[in-house]
Amino acid sequence: MSRGRAAELLPASEGHDRGLAFTIGVMAFLACLSIIGSLSADRAARGWTNDLSSGVTVQVRPGQGETGAEAAARAAEALAGVKGVVEARAQDRKSAEALLEPWLGKGNIPEDLPLPQLVTVELSKTAPATEKSLSDALAKARLDASIDDRQHWMGDLKRSADMVRLGALAVCLLLGSAAGAVIAFATRAGLAARRDVVEILHLCGAEDRFVAGLFMGRFAFLAIRSSAYGAATAALAATAIKLAGASDGFAPAFPVQWTDLIAALVAPLLAGLVAALSARAAAMVILKAQP
Repeated sequence: MSRGRAAELLPASEGHDRGLAFTIGVMAFLACLSIIGSLSADRAARGWTNDLSSGVTVQVRPGQGETGAEAAARAAEALAGVKGVVEARAQDRKSAEALLEPWLGKGNIPEDLPLPQLVTVELSKTAPATEKSLSDALAKARLDASIDDRQHWMGDLKRSADMVRLGALAVCLLLGSAAGAVIAFATRAGLAARRDVVEILHLCGAEDRFVAGLFMGRFAFLAIRSSAYGAATAALAATAIKLAGASDGFAPAFPVQWTDLIAALVAPLLAGLVAALSARAAAMVILKAQP
């Protein structure tokens, strides 16, 4: 019996496979979203890390007979001459008020409220100034100031990015394992329902590998088709998020890029591979166990 004629005995799709197809589609949708989310979160973390590593903030405390603005201006002048500093800029009161507005609200900051005198320092990306060289420059100018080099923020961001990546990988592995288990169960049920067909194929000289290949091809095709629908839905959702936020994606914390949609192209191929391997392994175990 030819393979094409035998495949007619095991149709590529049946009515009771709709539940299985829906399950695989949902898994592919969730897997694609988790991958796209992981890529976006990793991109945001790398962007924030670069921003933090490219600058420091200096808080200046005025001395006797000196206003805060004067102390900040002296600090900016002293730091601007340090090797590895691109620019040092003293922040005015309006800039300090803008930093407090998210917590206190706009217009709720009293005029007599003492605000910190800040100097923002932009560092060279190739050869940035060290904290020691900045501290020495401030001490030489006889300024009472403290430097926030943002290193602790960078550590938190890196740990958060690593956790997001590991979480997305774990989700994908769990979904892949669940899909494989569902396919294996469906293969067992298919073999049990077609025991007479399997026996006829054996009487015609078909080997176990041939019969297992029929189930492998059938469920691989079903998985590819179903996961394609799920991946396409995830791609549409990611596209909507991208368009909703223009160039930054939905928000700076979720910067979706068009290249992230590649995950939607790979998902059906991976789903087909998992389905084929699971169906073949389950079929071979059952067929070898038969007398």
